[in-house]
Amino acid sequence: MPQSVPSLPRRVARMLRTSLFAQVACALVLGILVGKLWPDVATDLQPLGDGFTRLIKTIISPLVFCVVVVGIAKAGDLKAFGRIGLKALIWFEVASTLALLIGLLAANIVQPGSGMNVDPATLDTSAVDAKTGGGSLPSTTEFVVNALPTSFIGAFAENSLLQVLILACLVGAALLHLGHTKVPQVLPAIEQAQEIIFAIVGFVMRLAPIAVFGAMAVLIGQYGLGVIETYAKLIILCYAAAALFIALLAVALKAVTGLSLWKFLRYIREEMLLALGTASTESVMPRVMQKLRKAGARDDAVGLVLPTGYSFNLDGASLYLSIGTLFISQAVGVDLSLGQQITVVLVLMLTSKGMAGIPGSAFLALSATASSLGAIPAGAVALLLGVDRIMDSMRVVTNLLGNCVAVFAVSRWEGALDIERAKKVLNGEHTSGQEEDEESLGLGVPDASDASDASDEAKEAPVRPGAHAAAGTAPTSQGLPDSAVPAQSAAKESAPEAH
Repeated sequence: MPQSVPSLPRRVARMLRTSLFAQVACALVLGILVGKLWPDVATDLQPLGDGFTRLIKTIISPLVFCVVVVGIAKAGDLKAFGRIGLKALIWFEVASTLALLIGLLAANIVQPGSGMNVDPATLDTSAVDAKTGGGSLPSTTEFVVNALPTSFIGAFAENSLLQVLILACLVGAALLHLGHTKVPQVLPAIEQAQEIIFAIVGFVMRLAPIAVFGAMAVLIGQYGLGVIETYAKLIILCYAAAALFIALLAVALKAVTGLSLWKFLRYIREEMLLALGTASTESVMPRVMQKLRKAGARDDAVGLVLPTGYSFNLDGASLYLSIGTLFISQAVGVDLSLGQQITVVLVLMLTSKGMAGIPGSAFLALSATASSLGAIPAGAVALLLGVDRIMDSMRVVTNLLGNCVAVFAVSRWEGALDIERAKKVLNGEHTSGQEEDEESLGLGVPDASDASDASDEAKEAPVRPGAHAAAGTAPTSQGLPDSAVPAQSAAKESAPEAH
């Protein structure tokens, strides 16, 4: 007789319990509803998203350190690591420059700010100062100097990824220099610490739906849905330009590696939805690193390219900055010449680097660009205050996909990518070790309620003749009766251990 099929409510309930994607999607919808119906209540939910982001940030620096050190030590070639870094920087510069050019081309064709005729004197620039905290973007010299750590502990305490990367490179190089005979216990200890960190990631990710709910409720509660109507032309242009850039990324990934970006997007759909909900790519960095490693990218490539891209490869921010600059100039009636637009690209190529982690960095970069041109009032950047948070989704998706494609492309370029494994993983085929990876991420682990459902279904299902239940013995590992298990265990213990 055929087994009974679980009812629809039970299948939905199970999906909500076991699928992070379903949990985050529901939290996203609930957050929008709460923000729309009870905006005053929604603004008090800010700590939900902030708390989750804080927990994730405590994990990022030690995780990056462990992955990079283990990657260098296992690769056994510091020169190869240097080549990966150089190739990553080349890829980052080409990609971000392409994003800037696409943004300028789109803004020149569509003219999103034309006809607004805004008087800059009527704009309240104090809101921009509040957004940026009165700060400024570092100069190139300051950026390079600040990337060098002044303290081993301080780099981790300040959560400075570039400083942590430099420390990890030094430690990995030292391990290669000394060899495993002089420091035999160091590398295994770092590998064990890495596994502990990934286990912590699995615990923290269970809070992701709560964080998404709080973040979306605050967004809708503060800004409402009316801002979309006011800036519809600009919003549509930015998202259309981002879609074009992502399509080009897909072509580049296919040409370089033969992999499909759309399959990869399905592979990281949970992380993408979480990043959209929290408006932060940092919140998914640990899980994305693990998934890239599982998809065939070598540890040293993942550990170097992805964290570095968070500072150097902000493709979505580059798109937004170039479109935003022309939007402001068009809104205040300033016609920028070709030479001035080339200056915009050159200035943004510098100011867009090192923006990560700086409050209001987009407004600081726009203000710096306006000041360098001398034709646009710096206070005009206040025009983008109302729409900036709506643009976070575009920036997050583009930045994250841009960095992931960079990992695959640079890995392939350096011969650090297992293409066959990558294709199997992206096609949904399980590979050896994938189940263990999922457990370390907190995925696919059944809870007590799943066991309850299973027992209920077992009760509903008919018992076949010859089943264990008829014999009165419970099934055990590999279908052996209980009496055979001790003998099997004893045989394993008596067998010599393989080295």
